[in-house]
Amino acid sequence: MNKGLRFSITILIVVLTLSVFGATPAFAADLDLPGINLSDEPAAVGNTVTIILLLTVLSLAPAILIMMTCFTRIIIVLGFVRTALATQQMPPNQVIIGLALFMTMFVMAPTLSSVNETALQPFLDGRITQQEALSQAAIPIKEFMAKHTREKDLLLFLDYAGAERPQSVQDIPLSALVPAFAISELKTAFQMGFMIFIPFLVIDMVVASVLMAMGMMMLPPVMISLPFKILLFILVDGWHLVVKSLLLSF
Repeated sequence: MNKGLRFSITILIVVLTLSVFGATPAFAADLDLPGINLSDEPAAVGNTVTIILLLTVLSLAPAILIMMTCFTRIIIVLGFVRTALATQQMPPNQVIIGLALFMTMFVMAPTLSSVNETALQPFLDGRITQQEALSQAAIPIKEFMAKHTREKDLLLFLDYAGAERPQSVQDIPLSALVPAFAISELKTAFQMGFMIFIPFLVIDMVVASVLMAMGMMMLPPVMISLPFKILLFILVDGWHLVVKSLLLSF
């Protein structure tokens, strides 16, 4: 790109910027731009706090998705399937993550529906306060996580924090329940991954033994075993079995 063309493009960008941001006052007055109202009126303050809470939830959405839902177990098991097949990047990461997201939405649908009915809709209708909405929303989420959390994992964090033994699920603090749920999900996912690896490991061992018996030691066994592993996975309808096992595990 020569200097003359680069200078012309720069002038064009400046003119367009001035035409947009240097609009007339009448035009600027007609624009209804959203903003944060810092007045003392309760309604304005409530709207401002709501916007701040929504932004906070959106910023924490990845952590909430990973640590408080079934996404962790699903994505790890699907990753184990790809590793056991030794298909490198097939299926791609985008496909695995997309499938894990939709399966997470499917599994978490009853919990999210309960949160919507008991917390979100009453809060939007003005029947409960923000603090009550947060308390109501935490109940179904705690019930889901506590159902899939091992007792010893939960006691690990409770004992470390010096907290008392909770009498009910609602009494469990999220600061202890969330990491306990995460490590429980990791253990379950690795157990399922181990079971997935066994048949493919047997195929690798058989292929390696045959190649060694034939004196073909320089030929990588993975190249020969890969088509057989894919064929076995297709014959047993592997994706159906893996997804079925994941759904039944919840």
